[in-house]
Amino acid sequence: MSLYEEALEYHSRGRKGKIEVIPTKPVSSQKDLSLAYSPGVAEPCRMIAEKEELVYEYTTKGNLVGVVSNGTAVLGLGNIGALASKPVMEGKGILFKKLADIDVFDIELNAPDPDDVIRACIALEPTFGGINLEDIKAPDCFYIEETLREKLSIPVFHDDQHGTAVISAAAFLNALEIVKKDITKMKVVFSGGGAAAIACANLYVSLGVKREHIIMCDSKGVIFKGRKDGMNPYKERYASDTKCRTVGEALVGADAFVGVSVKDALTQDMVKGMARDPLVFAMANPDPEILPEAVLAVRPDAIMATGRSDYPNQVNNVLGFPYIFRGALDTRSRAINEEMKLAAVKALAELAKQDVPESVSRAYGGEKFAFGRDYLIPKPVDRRALLWVSTAVAKAAMDSGVARIQIDISKYRERLETLLGGTYTVMRGIKNRARKSGAVTLVLPEGEHTKILRAAAIIRDEGIAEPMLIGDDKKVAARITELGLDNDLKGVRIIRPSSSELLDGYVEKFLEKRSRKGATLHLARTRMKQFNYFGAMMVELGHADGLLSGVSQSYPETIRPALEIIGTRAGARIAGIYMMVSKNGVYWLADTTVNIEPTAADLADIAVLTAQVAKEFGNTEPRVAMLSFSNFGSNRHPAALKVAEATALVKERAPALIVDGEMQADTALQPDISIENFPFNRVPGNANVLIFPDLQSGNIAYKLMQRVGSAEAIGPILVGMNKPVHVLQRGSDVNDIVNMAAICAVEAQRTKKEHLHG
Repeated sequence: MSLYEEALEYHSRGRKGKIEVIPTKPVSSQKDLSLAYSPGVAEPCRMIAEKEELVYEYTTKGNLVGVVSNGTAVLGLGNIGALASKPVMEGKGILFKKLADIDVFDIELNAPDPDDVIRACIALEPTFGGINLEDIKAPDCFYIEETLREKLSIPVFHDDQHGTAVISAAAFLNALEIVKKDITKMKVVFSGGGAAAIACANLYVSLGVKREHIIMCDSKGVIFKGRKDGMNPYKERYASDTKCRTVGEALVGADAFVGVSVKDALTQDMVKGMARDPLVFAMANPDPEILPEAVLAVRPDAIMATGRSDYPNQVNNVLGFPYIFRGALDTRSRAINEEMKLAAVKALAELAKQDVPESVSRAYGGEKFAFGRDYLIPKPVDRRALLWVSTAVAKAAMDSGVARIQIDISKYRERLETLLGGTYTVMRGIKNRARKSGAVTLVLPEGEHTKILRAAAIIRDEGIAEPMLIGDDKKVAARITELGLDNDLKGVRIIRPSSSELLDGYVEKFLEKRSRKGATLHLARTRMKQFNYFGAMMVELGHADGLLSGVSQSYPETIRPALEIIGTRAGARIAGIYMMVSKNGVYWLADTTVNIEPTAADLADIAVLTAQVAKEFGNTEPRVAMLSFSNFGSNRHPAALKVAEATALVKERAPALIVDGEMQADTALQPDISIENFPFNRVPGNANVLIFPDLQSGNIAYKLMQRVGSAEAIGPILVGMNKPVHVLQRGSDVNDIVNMAAICAVEAQRTKKEHLHG
């Protein structure tokens, strides 16, 4: 199927179009109807009539944006009319909702006259918290936006202008940092004299580019002082006092080319004449003014950016408008001003310098990204832009005086995290506990691994714990420098077991523990030179508070040293737990990683331990369902009887625990099934701890929830060990490692307190 056919099928399949309106309050009873409409709806109407600001409390206005177009400049299709622009406006709506949880009404106006667009938007002001103008031709778009900003008390933003300006400006700032050029001395040539070009130029000037150092060109050539043909007041602002009349002439000795025009507007010969380390931002879509390979063939020192996803440094407006509006709406801003746009620029520029999550890498086929010539701005799929841009914009709105309300930025950031998924919310609480509980040290035996080093930098930066790295000290140090983490990991302890002063003592201790289990002096010395064994001994002897390993090894390889040296708690059974965060809540699944065929007694141990973890980290009352293919004796198969016996043991060992079984999964999770058929069930369809009868069912279930049910997995959390040890899933990404470090740190602090008072 061609892209053309796929696009048409995508927009027409199922429910037509891409957006819908859904209710946010129940309307299933007579009472609901009386509250939603007459007579109950009269009460908020009266309140708003008395005090207009209450409209933000009782209606959707504060989270509703109107995406408005008259269809006069749609994409690269030109003036195709309002009706044909509707798919684009719906697309804008789906991005607002998906990326920033902003509701949208798309408004397509049969209004080629800009004054009609202005009148329509003014009439619609009571409906919206903000207006996003879209696909309106220049110079009408300037006039419309300027007029509406004067007349309306809600933010108005023409994304075709300012979106490109904000994203490209962030790339521009970072490129200057890389090539070490002074922004006030930059000579910049623009190809294009429309909305995007003028908005980019305006923002670059706000950042420090001298207006006299800008030459702007349109389809008729250089915009120079005294030119009459094709001019308007907006172009006149950038009329240059120059003898140059073509793009090629203007580019001689120029530091930067900014293209928002048409394919082939730039040639290799033009690029050759530019200054050292030229910036070539060829952003015409879908075909840039020149392709990156053509530029780099003649100027390998150039830094490129385009509007395309198949080349580095994609300038994509999706990095800007949802998050700029989010910050503006949440402060009930009267406008989106220059300070807010500049805040967005700087936030995006700074975000590009942060460690890139593995989720972003996976979206690009495993490609790795790090700040540099080919990574100036975050990728469009990087959801962290919500946190960085929206908070920066909100703060700028308050600082500049356009915000109607003041908000606590730290609490606001926490609220935004909830939009990124349940994992952010759950882990924020755990990380806060790790930070508040006091300093602990975590040993990371895979210290030479890139992911471990990146995670170690975050663990330290976020105050979760102090990492200690095991590995070849020279290799680790070189890798730290290679990754640009020298400052982040400055002074971090790197331990090479074979040359450590602790080695001999560790060998003696290993012999003491294992001499009656086949260990010889030679074997003990060999084991203690291995990173996981050395790390486990550090924890055992109190030289580290916890251990985290397994990114590059199998689960058995990683857990064996810990079992031999640290061992399990007296009378406890070790097990692996996954915390699964879904749209319906948080669930704790066990055992998912360790016990292949647990006995009834094993299952009872696992249930009690998992409930303890759920209570500690879930901040909730555990409700334990002992799962089987049978419901409460409906089948006498030995597998079902084993679970029934395990349930009885749990009730005996932990009488205060809410637990029942054996039961099927839907009985554990669906109240209607449980209440109708099993009224005696102590866990009537509201289980949050699920204990599986064997490893294969637990492992299959958590992976199905993750892959098919779109639940987010945190773990595996290893329980039953005598001291804090966690075995990472092989191939875990950096975020997974940081999450597990926070869990390990909380456990380590609790263990230290228990030993202190015990």
